[in-house]
Amino acid sequence: MSQGSTLRLGNTRRRAGLLIIFSLFILTIFGGRLFELQAFRGDALAAEAVDQRTRTVTVPADRGAITDAKGVPLASTVEARHITADQTLITDPLLTAVALSPYVGMQVGDLAERLTGDRRFVYVAKDITPEMWRTIDELGLVGIFSERTTKRVYPAGEVAANVLGFVGADGVGLAGIEYANEDVLAGVDGWKTFERGAAGPAIPTAEVTGDEPIPGQTIALTIDRDLQYVAQRILENAVAESGSESGSIVVMDPRTGDIVALASAPTFDPNNPGAAEPNDLGNRALTDAFEPGSTTKVITMAGVLEEGGAKPDTIFEIPPTLTRSGKVFHDATDHGDYTWDLATVLSRSSNIGTILAAETVGGDVLLDYLQRFGIGQPTGLGFPGETAGYLPPKDEWSGTTFPTLTFGQGLSVNAVQVASVFATIANDGVRLPARLVGGVTAADGVAVAIPVPEGTRVISENTARQVREMLEQVVVVGGTAPMAGIPGYRIGGKTGTAQVINPECGCYEDATVGSFIGMAPIESPELVIGVTFVRPTVQQLGGELAGPVFREIMAYALQARQVAPITGPQTTSAQAAIALRNDNDSD
Repeated sequence: MSQGSTLRLGNTRRRAGLLIIFSLFILTIFGGRLFELQAFRGDALAAEAVDQRTRTVTVPADRGAITDAKGVPLASTVEARHITADQTLITDPLLTAVALSPYVGMQVGDLAERLTGDRRFVYVAKDITPEMWRTIDELGLVGIFSERTTKRVYPAGEVAANVLGFVGADGVGLAGIEYANEDVLAGVDGWKTFERGAAGPAIPTAEVTGDEPIPGQTIALTIDRDLQYVAQRILENAVAESGSESGSIVVMDPRTGDIVALASAPTFDPNNPGAAEPNDLGNRALTDAFEPGSTTKVITMAGVLEEGGAKPDTIFEIPPTLTRSGKVFHDATDHGDYTWDLATVLSRSSNIGTILAAETVGGDVLLDYLQRFGIGQPTGLGFPGETAGYLPPKDEWSGTTFPTLTFGQGLSVNAVQVASVFATIANDGVRLPARLVGGVTAADGVAVAIPVPEGTRVISENTARQVREMLEQVVVVGGTAPMAGIPGYRIGGKTGTAQVINPECGCYEDATVGSFIGMAPIESPELVIGVTFVRPTVQQLGGELAGPVFREIMAYALQARQVAPITGPQTTSAQAAIALRNDNDSD
């Protein structure tokens, strides 16, 4: 018994000893591991711990503003917030969702699902106001944070929308000036790295590193917001009343080439471009090409006068029809034999008379002047989607190309191009490139004006004056656009009515483009206004359709610019021309 007991005691002591030895072995291993971690990997582990507590975020640069010519903001950038969540810190996603849902516009169930998981960073809502974030922050929701961002806003809504364009969800320009000047407006994003506490927010006393963002530059357009607004409203009403598919208005200062208004209808709200029809997002005055029709006759007349082919009082015998290369040409209305001077040919918009006048100088001269006036060439605005139009090269001419070109068929233009033609005549024959951007202001406040480029003389000052006086006869009684006249002011302009070309077949459709382009005051033009309607259904003649719209906008602009009316007869030449006309109208 005693011997057995001794043996059991020995076994117990042996097991205890083995246990102690094993424990010492384990402790030695852990101690060695701890020593290794402290001695050799301490710095690395500390760095890993810091890395888990730090976060690097992009600090977006404020996008440069876009203003009108007077500095009124048309596009600006405001602070906004993105709501984010750290799912690992949210212990009760459902309860958090119930509290957060009213402020972010999400259903509780969907929001709870968004807050559930093991992701350290997820977006909950984007582009909320700073005020809304402060309200959410006061709820004290663990795991809910925000990051600063910016949001593009257009305070004037639809005003100049087709000029400004819009930005995408990432703040990058997708259309208009926003797209064309992305490198100027965008700026350079910054970044910062900060250390977070256990609950997620940045530790106030912790070091913050990074680079500050560089704001984008502000662009000053040549647009006058007030005139743009008036033109837009008038155009929208006229498009609706005429049953037109679309319309555009171009208002230019011929002395600088500045576009002071550029309206399209239908238009859109750049604050919500996704709600617009795709065709309404561009700028039809620059992107849509059309045959100009009779407005091109001013180029023909300018070339004839400049080259000495005829004078304003040169008499032409106008037959009822005219045959060239087997094609019979007509005027807009049937008539007998007329004896008209060159000025009356233009004011009555006679196709036959225009062909006869152009034949005094020939096709090479006509092509030269069409090119001089910028037909078939980009405007120089660099606007996205701009069309250069079309002017057939001489080696592609048929026997009828020359006569049709004289009165605006067989070529195509955009609305700014044809307005620029009239601006050249208004500017005493000197052509200036069209401008939409007048200056740029850097983030430091230093403004740099973009100088008006040197112009190119196209016709002499005397020829330009003669053409303007001929255009004045268009808007008096007996001309094709008396409805464009403004009492007290000398007005000049030209109507145009052309058929729409179907690009698929190259044939004409049973639809028209009606236009009127005019200037005032004739003695020293301050503005040129072009009005164009595409596919009108109620009224199709340019003078009756576009003339009244021109009158309304020009009357407003002259008053706004404090251009005083004149007293007495509007013009002796126009009054004298009335006696030479009969009661027939043409366009």
